[in-house]
Amino acid sequence: MKGLISDLNKAFDNKVRLGIMSVLLTKTEADFNRLKSLLDVTDGNLASHIKALEKENYIEVKKQFIDRKPNTKYLVTKEGKQAFKKHLNALEALISNQNT
Repeated sequence: MKGLISDLNKAFDNKVRLGIMSVLLTKTEADFNRLKSLLDVTDGNLASHIKALEKENYIEVKKQFIDRKPNTKYLVTKEGKQAFKKHLNALEALISNQNT
């Protein structure tokens, strides 16, 4: 028998990573400054969490120039979307089990 927490994904156990994934799934994409503003985190904090999600192949990085200024956008990968959905389903199952 599987434990109640076996489908929780360690990559999403941090509130910043949870926030990054939530923003990207609702907004489709966001640049670094937008994520920083929405999540109210420092540059270094956001960068380290983005790197962790990128390492897992849960987000994709798009670099471009807009009016000669560098711009970095982030998008959720198909794998990231599936992993996050599985994580949310596990949280819902855990919560509903506690209410029974």
